[in-house]
Formats: sequence, C-alpha cells, structure tokens
Amino acid sequence: MSDRAHGEDGYVYEQVVAGLGTVALRPLDAERDADVVHGWVSEERAAFWGMNGLTRDQVAEVYAHMTGLDTHHAFLAELDGVPVALLQTYEPTEDRVGECYPVEPGDIGVHLLIGPAGEQGARPGWSAALMGVFAAYVLVGLDRPRVVVDPDVRNEKAIARFFRQGFEPGPLVTLPEIDLPDVHLPEKRARLAFLRRETAFPA
Repeated sequence: MSDRAHGEDGYVYEQVVAGLGTVALRPLDAERDADVVHGWVSEERAAFWGMNGLTRDQVAEVYAHMTGLDTHHAFLAELDGVPVALLQTYEPTEDRVGECYPVEPGDIGVHLLIGPAGEQGARPGWSAALMGVFAAYVLVGLDRPRVVVDPDVRNEKAIARFFRQGFEPGPLVTLPEIDLPDVHLPEKRARLAFLRRETAFPA
C-alpha cells in the first residue's frame, strides 16, 4: 500500500489499498455532498450518528456551519471516485469530549461513518482497511500522537471495531448536552477509546 498527500485535485490525502483500490479524502462540500450524506445518516444503521429525521437541507446546514469552524472538519472518503465514508476530525479541547477526560497535547478527535455497501456488496476487510487509511491520515499525515473516539456506549458494533483496530479502551463518560443557536447535541453516554501513533505504526 502506498500513500501521499496532495491538494491540486482537491484531495487532502490519498492511499492505494491493495486489492481494493484508491481511497482519497477531500473536504466535504456541504451543498454538493448533502444528498449522499443525507442518504447515509437517514438509514437505521446510522441511528447513533444522531441525524436521523433531519431533512436534506438540514444536513447541508449542519455541515455548512462546520465548514466555518477552525476546530472541526468534515471529509468525504471516496474509493476510486465513489463516496464510501464520512470522516470528521476535531480538537478535543474545543469539543464537549474535552470535558470528560484529561486531554494530552496533540490529541485529535475522530467521528467515522462508513457508508452502506455498494453494488459489489460487503467486502471482507473493508472496514479495517478504511479505518487504517483514516488512522494514517490523522496520525501520520496530520502528525498527531493520539486519536480519541467517543462512540455511543450502545453502539457495540462500532466499539468492537475500534478495539480490533488497536484502540485502547478508555472510560465510560457522559458527554454533556450542548444547546446553542447553531448546534444542539443531546447528552450522550459514550465509551472513549484511544489509538497512539506508535501502536498503529510501530517503528
């Protein structure tokens, strides 16, 4: 597998995964990508993403707001040009999760939503390969020492996937409700987990 970061074609990161194809990340375009993202977050399988019931325009508004932030970023992952996942990164010190654990210098938070299987159907190892690409981007590409994730404690499938990827279990925490004019997030019981760069990419 090989990888590179570049910007001429809009991608911030690109990695060739043997047997699967080229996975590339580009900044999410709130309006252009709203139909795709709305379709994903409206599925029952994405209930823990917290956007079930939103209209297409409401989804666009959420990501348009995020585009204006310096601390939170959304990216669309494409496999050979076809959208396959949504990756969000954020600074824990500027997020509610930062109130729930001792943030270390350089920590970066990640939210991940893998899209539904396409026409080819489910592919063995796909989720692990995609998470490996994301880990390479945030830990190596962005030069961060540690990733934190905060899946809903009820989302046992996602939690198990993170642990298989090498994440270390963290504490059970309650993320506080956020009720602002532009953002509302209900209180959330979450299982924190952490992945250090030296664990994912040992020298």
